[in-house]
Amino acid sequence: QVQLLESGGGLVQAGGSLRLSCAASGRTFSSSTMGWFRQAPGKEREFVAAITWSGGGSDYADSVKGRFTVSRVNAAKTVYLQMNNLKPEDTAVYYCAVLRNYSGNYLSKMIDDYGNWGRGTQVTVSS
Repeated sequence: QVQLLESGGGLVQAGGSLRLSCAASGRTFSSSTMGWFRQAPGKEREFVAAITWSGGGSDYADSVKGRFTVSRVNAAKTVYLQMNNLKPEDTAVYYCAVLRNYSGNYLSKMIDDYGNWGRGTQVTVSS
């Protein structure tokens, strides 16, 4: 069973950067797609980015393409989300999760395909 712990959130001005980390415990991390999601107040949780087990494939929500980069270091059991040129609309709690339900797409954007959710880390972007 994989357990996840996010960190790296904080308060940043618009245009700034943050790097989120998601540390995993468990033996299946290195063989699993990892996803980042976020949830803003009053909104549903939404897909942000995903990365395949090898790091050779990734996908992003249109709203973050060109600004966010997902990466991973399997030896450290950690996945990262580098966020640049942050905007106030990026304000949310950010979560990482493991792809649990493979339905033909290793880079699924469907929240129901993921599990083992961490507790999240708060990102606040001021204007």
